[in-house]
Amino acid sequence: MSKVVVALDPPPRVELESWVKERVDCLEELVSSFKVGLPLVLRTGVSKLRDLFSASSKPLIADLKLADIGDIMSYVVEVLADADVDAVISHAFVGKYGALDSLVRKSEELGIKPILVVSMSHPGSTEFIDKHLSEFVSMALELRVWGVVAPATRREVISKVRELAGSELRILSPGVGAQGAEPGSAICSGADYEIVGRAVTSSSNPKETLKKIIYEQEKRVRECRS
Repeated sequence: MSKVVVALDPPPRVELESWVKERVDCLEELVSSFKVGLPLVLRTGVSKLRDLFSASSKPLIADLKLADIGDIMSYVVEVLADADVDAVISHAFVGKYGALDSLVRKSEELGIKPILVVSMSHPGSTEFIDKHLSEFVSMALELRVWGVVAPATRREVISKVRELAGSELRILSPGVGAQGAEPGSAICSGADYEIVGRAVTSSSNPKETLKKIIYEQEKRVRECRS
């Protein structure tokens, strides 16, 4: 089973529909799921997401990094449900009461998997977010969310999250490729999935590039587990 999530973040000034559909068509058989962020959603509108991914049987993750009161986040999830989104990513820092508790309840009601950001891949994450890492993971466990996001660029954070969460949470790790993390390194540290974006989607041959990344990932994982 694939351990790769491909992030589809189209650059400016491309023909959006063909850019997305070409990559979905050629990568479909190799990925565990696709992830879309605000740039794509803002350009297409949520109503068109269903059409863009109509040929795909893989789960679709909406990486909107929601950070609002519970009522607003719940409304957003209702809109995403109409587009057949399978999972939604939100920030943990907004807290449980009156925020994430409502989001998780609505997500479960609609069959959408909630995922919380407990750390990020950029250096600024250490300024504020990472200081509350243990609390965020504890809250994720209390809320019984499907998974959390922790950066492939800092393996010690992944190891800490896995230590705190045990086997109760899936860990998705961005930062493989363009941000510098090597394929397989996050999984060796405890992640379940590695998120790859520009290294694949900006390639002249996305399918062959992803095949190479998966080969490197599997090779590294075999070595670290042997």
